[in-house]
Amino acid sequence: MKIPLTINLDVNSVGMIRPRYFIWPDNGKAYVIDRVIDICRAAALKAGGVGTRYRCRVCGKEVDIFCDDNKWFMEKPDPQKLDK
Repeated sequence: MKIPLTINLDVNSVGMIRPRYFIWPDNGKAYVIDRVIDICRAAALKAGGVGTRYRCRVCGKEVDIFCDDNKWFMEKPDPQKLDK
């Protein structure tokens, strides 16, 4: 299942994208992306589709955020996984 995300990001002068935080749709809570670990083209195996996968560290946990056709989403995680 795809969870659509609102993303705040930076784009540098050569077009590199760096997501900064996302907003969880159910409760409006913002989660800061502490670090982008890896960026690659990948399939969202649980939710379907292919896009750019951003493997990120959020609240001490690794999460995958996808961008497909300028639409950002996450595969459905356990919401408690992101909370400390």
